[in-house]
Amino acid sequence: MIPLPPLSPDGPGPRLSSAKWQARGDRLIAAGDRVGGDAAHCAAVAAGVGDADLMAAAAALSDGRIAVAERLLRPRLKAHPTDVAAMRMLAELAGRLGRYADAETLLRRALDLAPSFPEARFNLATILHRRSRSTDALAEVERLLVDDAANPSYRNLRAAALARLGDFAASLEAYRTLLADFPAQPKGWMSYGHALKTVGRTAEAITAYRKAITQAPTLGEAWWSLANLKTTRFAAGDVAAMTAALNEPIAADDRLHLEFAIGKARADTGAAAAAFGHYAEGNRLRAAQLRYDPAETTRAVDRARAFFSAGRLATPGGDPAPDPIFIVGMPRSGSTLIEQILSSHPQVEGTTELPDLPAIAWGVGARTSAKGATAYPEVLADLSPSDLAALGRDYLDRTAPQRKTGRPRFIDKLPNNWLHVGLIRLILPNATIIDARRHPLACGWSNFTQHFARGQGFSYGLADFGHYYRDYAALMAHFDAVAPGAVHRVDHEAMVAETEATIRALLAHCGLPFDPACLRFWETDRAVRTPSSEQVRRPIFTDGTDAWRAYDAWLGPLRDALGPAFGRD
Repeated sequence: MIPLPPLSPDGPGPRLSSAKWQARGDRLIAAGDRVGGDAAHCAAVAAGVGDADLMAAAAALSDGRIAVAERLLRPRLKAHPTDVAAMRMLAELAGRLGRYADAETLLRRALDLAPSFPEARFNLATILHRRSRSTDALAEVERLLVDDAANPSYRNLRAAALARLGDFAASLEAYRTLLADFPAQPKGWMSYGHALKTVGRTAEAITAYRKAITQAPTLGEAWWSLANLKTTRFAAGDVAAMTAALNEPIAADDRLHLEFAIGKARADTGAAAAAFGHYAEGNRLRAAQLRYDPAETTRAVDRARAFFSAGRLATPGGDPAPDPIFIVGMPRSGSTLIEQILSSHPQVEGTTELPDLPAIAWGVGARTSAKGATAYPEVLADLSPSDLAALGRDYLDRTAPQRKTGRPRFIDKLPNNWLHVGLIRLILPNATIIDARRHPLACGWSNFTQHFARGQGFSYGLADFGHYYRDYAALMAHFDAVAPGAVHRVDHEAMVAETEATIRALLAHCGLPFDPACLRFWETDRAVRTPSSEQVRRPIFTDGTDAWRAYDAWLGPLRDALGPAFGRD
């Protein structure tokens, strides 16, 4: 990192204000001195430590008072558009709201002005990792490690990025050495537990989570990580410890994770009313952070139904490769089970929930249409067959790093890709699309009990989920009508009741010969990164099929939102 310039232009003396350092940095950059501008803007960050507005915004962020922080930061940045400290804080705010593209834009602007601002670069690496662009995240972290090789936060993110890229041996070794050097790292132990769980080393994962809890008893995510194994039950002492943690002055994220974890503990003992109360509070806290608007999904579905006609889907073009198998649908619908079954076939490689198709859709949507408007999916009408083929190749190129085995077919199991079935048909016309469908009440309740690592804002309210499910089912019905047979539906209840017949039909639709290994899917040794990781490592079971029935008295908002056609028993 380059050294900071003197505290005043003439050497030691009165400290310049943050605004004056910013102005100096702007002048140096305008004069072509990028190095001097970098140093001056970094000095502005240091000078801003005592700034009342920035400190108030930082306190609001720390307390989870997002609206207060936003009210302080936006006017600040409008008045001082090159204030890199304010940019970084506003980016952190955007990241907490799931607005990762906005966060990345702010951070890249800050780093354009101050490339030596390490906190902004670390935030950028974190955002890139959350957006599943872990190759880019890893490059940013490696750059930080050049100047600060021992930094535990940098090393932890490096290990997490390696895991996301599928290099679990390197990731686990990175965590092991990090925790040997810095054993008092509760979040490091928790992340190590995540990596161990992914590769099926469950007992070691539990040990890692327990170490995190021992070091930080109020770390809600560590408690939830234990609950999220699905196969682990809490002892009475655990419930008492979690309840005591709730009575501490803890951050909102710790509180909501604890509520979900206690909900799981109460559900395991059959205390339905208590379980529902904790789940409801956890969902309320998370929903307040995300501000999900169900009308946005409905509008997107209405536009897709209007645009993707039978004639539109017959448009020539796209890349002819048959490699991808897309598994779409609702979270907690049995999609990981389908992925595990298909990944047991010698011709199919399981990857993970890939972010590449939504990224392509976003890029297309950012274009200006021939009519001067920017709109997805309507802007696809302006693309030629060769343009569509280029998008298909772009998808294949983007996903190539996730393919490790050389098998001819691979799975993209991002449930939310149901919104992009039309795009898939245009750019990859020979790809396979599987719709994982589950009883709407069972699926809705399962989502309500789940805290997701990111996104899925619709899942934190029973009515929101019901509206989302209706929109999803309506769009799938549309594609059934305009492109019969293009989407193969796998009913989870049928998979449980008639496993072999359902698997045979699934393989036939994928153009794959039957292989008995698919019937013994739990023996397949592979990394599984979803909440169902432990469940698909054992034979099919019926335990959770009717779990929702114990909570039926509280599911009125879900039934009402689903409507009479879906609120079936």
